[in-house]
Amino acid sequence: MDALTSAVDPHAMLGIAAVALGMVLTPGPNMIYLVSRSIAQGRRAGLLSLIGVAAGFLVYLGAVTVGVAAVFTVVPVLYTAIKLAGAGYLLWLAWKAVKPGGAAVFAPQQLPPDPPRKLFAMGFLTCLLNPKIAIMYLSLLPQFVNPERGHVAAQSLVLGLTQIAIAVTVNGLIAVSAGSIASFLNRRPAWLRIQRYAMGTVLGGLALRIAADRAKAVAV
Repeated sequence: MDALTSAVDPHAMLGIAAVALGMVLTPGPNMIYLVSRSIAQGRRAGLLSLIGVAAGFLVYLGAVTVGVAAVFTVVPVLYTAIKLAGAGYLLWLAWKAVKPGGAAVFAPQQLPPDPPRKLFAMGFLTCLLNPKIAIMYLSLLPQFVNPERGHVAAQSLVLGLTQIAIAVTVNGLIAVSAGSIASFLNRRPAWLRIQRYAMGTVLGGLALRIAADRAKAVAV
C-alpha cells in the first residue's frame, strides 16, 4: 500500500478529495435514491442500497484503471455524446425538483418495501447510470494522474479509492440521518421548499456547466 500511495502526488490526492466531497454533497441520483430508501424503509435499507452504490464506484474505478478512458480520447464524439446526455439528465432532475408539485430530496415518500437483493441492485444501477460519476471517472480523475511519476494505473487506483472512501462515508452519514432530517424539514415547510429549490438550482447549474465544458477526456 505504501508503494501505491507514494506514486501519487499529495496535491493530486487533496485535489481529488476536494472534488469528491463537493460532488457527494451536491444532490444527485445517488443521494436521492439513498435518502428515499432510508426514509421509506429505514436505515438498513439505505445502507444496503449504499453497498450497491459502492459496487458501482468500483466498476468505474476498474474501467479507468485498465485504461477504458482512452476510448473516449480516440473517439471524442462518443465522449461528447455521453457528456451531453448526462447534462440533459441533470436538467431533467432539476426540473422535477422545481416544477409545481416537485419533491425535495428529504420529502417523505410512500414507497413499497424492496428486498435486500433489489436494494443492492438498484443502488448499483443508480450509480452506474449517474452522469456525475461517469464524468468524475472518465474526465476529472484522469486529470489528477501525473504520467511523469509512472505507475499510472496505481495512481488511478489510489485516487479512485480516495473518492470512494469519501463518497461512501458521506453518503452513509446521510442515509443514517435521513429520517431525522426529513422529520425536521417536514415540521418546517419553508425550509423544505428552500431545500427543493436549492437542489434544483445546483443540479441545473451543474448541467449547464457540464454542457458548456469543452474539455476532452484524458486517457490514463
